Amino acid sequence: MPTEQSGRVQALANGLVTAVREGEVGSGGLDAFLNQYELSSEEGVVLMCLAEALLRIPDADTRDDLIKDKIGGAHWERHLGASSSLFVNASTWALMLTGRLVAIDTGFDWRNPGELLGRVVARGGEPIIRQALAQGMRILGRQFVMDRTIDAALERAREDELRGYRFSYDMLGEAARTMADADRYFEAYADAIDKIGKAADGGDPFDQPGISVKLSALHPRYEYVQQDRVMAELAPRLHSLATMAKECGIGFTVDAEEADRLDISLDVIGAVFRDPALAGWEGFGLAVQAYQKRALPLIDWLADLARGQKRRLFVRLVKGAYWDTEIKAAQELGLDGYPVFTRKTSTDVSYLACAQRLLDVPKAFYPAFATHNAQTVASVLVRAKGRTSYEFQRLHGMGEPLYEQLVGEWDRPCRVYAPVGSHEDLLPYLVRRLLENGANSSFVNRIIDERLPVESIVADPIAATVALDAKPHPRIPLPVDLFGAARSNSGGVDLSDLTALQPLAASMADSLAEPAHAGPLIDGTMVEGEGRPVFDPADLDRVVGTSLNATPDQVGHAVTLAERAQADWDNTAADARAAILERAADFYETERAALMALAVREAGKTIDDAVAEVREAVDFLRYYAERARFDFAAPQILPGPTGEANEIALRGRGVFACISPWNFPLAIFTGQVAAALAAGNAVVAKPAEQTPLIAARAIALLHEAGVPGDVLHLLPGSGKEIGGALTADPRIAGVAFTGGTDTARTINRTLAARDGPIVPLIAETGGQNAMIVDSSALPEQVVGDAVDSAFRSAGQRCSALRVLYLQDDVADRVIEMLAGAMAELKVGDPGLLATDVGPVIDEAARDMLRAHADRMESEFSLIARTPMLDAPARGVYFPPHAFEIDGIEVLRREVFGPILHVVRYSRAQLDTVIDSINGTGYGLTLGIHSRIDSTVAHIRCRSRVGNIYVNRNQIGAAVGVQPFGGEGLSGTGPKAGGPRYLHRFATERTVSTDTTAAGGNASLLSLQDEIE
Repeated sequence: MPTEQSGRVQALANGLVTAVREGEVGSGGLDAFLNQYELSSEEGVVLMCLAEALLRIPDADTRDDLIKDKIGGAHWERHLGASSSLFVNASTWALMLTGRLVAIDTGFDWRNPGELLGRVVARGGEPIIRQALAQGMRILGRQFVMDRTIDAALERAREDELRGYRFSYDMLGEAARTMADADRYFEAYADAIDKIGKAADGGDPFDQPGISVKLSALHPRYEYVQQDRVMAELAPRLHSLATMAKECGIGFTVDAEEADRLDISLDVIGAVFRDPALAGWEGFGLAVQAYQKRALPLIDWLADLARGQKRRLFVRLVKGAYWDTEIKAAQELGLDGYPVFTRKTSTDVSYLACAQRLLDVPKAFYPAFATHNAQTVASVLVRAKGRTSYEFQRLHGMGEPLYEQLVGEWDRPCRVYAPVGSHEDLLPYLVRRLLENGANSSFVNRIIDERLPVESIVADPIAATVALDAKPHPRIPLPVDLFGAARSNSGGVDLSDLTALQPLAASMADSLAEPAHAGPLIDGTMVEGEGRPVFDPADLDRVVGTSLNATPDQVGHAVTLAERAQADWDNTAADARAAILERAADFYETERAALMALAVREAGKTIDDAVAEVREAVDFLRYYAERARFDFAAPQILPGPTGEANEIALRGRGVFACISPWNFPLAIFTGQVAAALAAGNAVVAKPAEQTPLIAARAIALLHEAGVPGDVLHLLPGSGKEIGGALTADPRIAGVAFTGGTDTARTINRTLAARDGPIVPLIAETGGQNAMIVDSSALPEQVVGDAVDSAFRSAGQRCSALRVLYLQDDVADRVIEMLAGAMAELKVGDPGLLATDVGPVIDEAARDMLRAHADRMESEFSLIARTPMLDAPARGVYFPPHAFEIDGIEVLRREVFGPILHVVRYSRAQLDTVIDSINGTGYGLTLGIHSRIDSTVAHIRCRSRVGNIYVNRNQIGAAVGVQPFGGEGLSGTGPKAGGPRYLHRFATERTVSTDTTAAGGNASLLSLQDEIE
């Protein structure tokens, strides 16, 4: 921007901010509220938690618990009277107490209202407090929400419309989880369009009120991997609504959502916009997010789209409201970068560049600049000088003092984005958007904070960005650097990116061109033989490769070689062992496509599960390499008496037998082997009988990376024959096993019967994993987590959800939503992106599941069964089932597959529920959905479970607590508690040297082997 133009922008921005601060144009309710209760403060977070949950909790007792949990310790006295806004002070009192209650407490210290609040809340959260806080939330909700119905919202808007404001009504909160949700939302949109149209005057659509629609509300599977369904089912819905809007003569804008939905949204928007039925209508529009790095290319694409149809597109330019989600998702997925800018100034610069691009193509766009930032507003005004075909936009309840100047003095049209609906439905959604959008809303706080100089808050973002030493934010590492200098994060694949999918698909197909082969791999050489065929569980007519089983004699030979080689491997420097494991991790990533192809075809994993499988294996390799350097590099010096040198060191135990499962045939297989090798052990690995091919490929890569052939051996075969021979061999110094509980007990008895040193067994088995949901939880989040955990991977995870406990106050709603969400799942070939649930591992597993489902259906109530419409006839498929049962006690054992059991409980029965879960004898994982910290703490304290997953905050981020290690719900990442897990593979040697004995000559006092 030229210097002269920049000067005009700064002068104008200064004037806009000064006018707001001097109160020349009124005071904003929500602006003042957010300034007083900023989201970084304890009270601000408390209020957002209350707003998100309080009004939708159906039972009084849980409301009381939420109130006591959230507000007792906050410092409300800091805020009473601290703002000049009548709304803020009224809200503060309503949130604390009613005036009537305060008046009857004659001993009340008016300087410390928090004291009285604490006393009253401590008495049990009486109904009057509950009502006062509920009223406070409604006051707050009215600032977020235009009104509860479209009729009332239209009436409320009339006064503002006379002052020059326009409105775009947003009817919804959460996205659709079920087709019934989508149908209901479609009808709500259609009704609103009709009523908005009747309120319009039939002129230029840019001058009329409009409606904003979310594609995620119109279809429960609005995602790139469901492209066929989206185009066949969602696009016609959007076209129908757009046609209604055209006929009514109003504006129609498609809201922007997460970055991974951008491509599919453009497919839908492009198809609808090009339809001849909408020819000549300029009311169709969409939102563009400037914080996305693709924003400028997107505007160019949209310009071509508009030119091709010879009419303008209405484009609402926003900064973006999903920033936290985008950052976290990219980190979790291990992407090579972020789809959004990590600096706020970079987003501001992108916004200005996009604004200029929109203004430069007036025949393609009617731009709407949505911002509350005075500097951005001033920049647009200066850049648009002489142009009139554009408008500004603000959120309902925010930015009013700023925009009063534009509508009045500048005579610029401003459109208000106005949410409409019940507070109970909309507040959870709006609060999460507000919290996620904290960086973009910060100007709202700063503009009325007179402690900040005007010059600092209207500083030129271009100059600020140019002055940065580094454009990426230094405190937001790239996903690959998430773990710092310790190790690299495993790389993932963006399954919404066609440019990544096409080469991946080609490489996977190429890797399957020739059948794979597995066999005994002893001393680095594969034993030759014809082998048995390995079939694809997705289609038993498809042979993936062949596998030759080992013999008992080969078991003995492999153990002999491993025993001879172990000492040299143990004496290899820990850093050298770590470097080999890291090199293997790199090879795994290079061979990602081939490993994924085997995971899909041999183990029946879906594409996304196959990505996670490789990533978890890579994480294990790098994680144990890191631990090897930390724990095994050199003896650790211990404190001791003067004259003594005491140290402790970890060394390998000997030869480890690693017996891995078929449900994580690469990840757990690699994790066991990597941990044993990192600790200095030799390894004889026996993969699951169903999945030897991927194990053979992994061993080959480990050998290629530098693990000596005589240190690491592979013995495919049956568990009974090969596993039994391994665990019975007296030279085996330890066993790592993941699999069924009965098999673990058999191994334990075998090892216990042996003479000689006690042999450690590191066993991870299954569990009757439960999730406890109280009435403060958000049903949409509960159902999303339950479906993912219970049914993804065909329910074949050790950590999969088996029993869902629902507080009876919300059980009916959650069960209805669960059934609807299950109906949307696609069971079929895991090699297709659209597949959610692939096959179970073999016919024996399917027969077991069928028998259990038959029993459940005869004794209890079937909630839902996912239809199987496209599954290959020769595949081993079992669709997701959900049953309502009386309690976890009726389940005789773990059922390893996609069957979920639902149990209702009353709030008073919570301890009974916990006791029942503890009484199963399992203790792998537990899930908690609650907004009440005291409830979470109570469950955690009383539960005898190693892994607890908590979903309790207002934006739905899961917090994992894994004190003893275990399989993560995400399917990626090493097991928590890794050092403890790794130490089990080692012998702990404590050496104490008395340097004062024998005239200072060192003498060995003790050498002790300990098993942790």
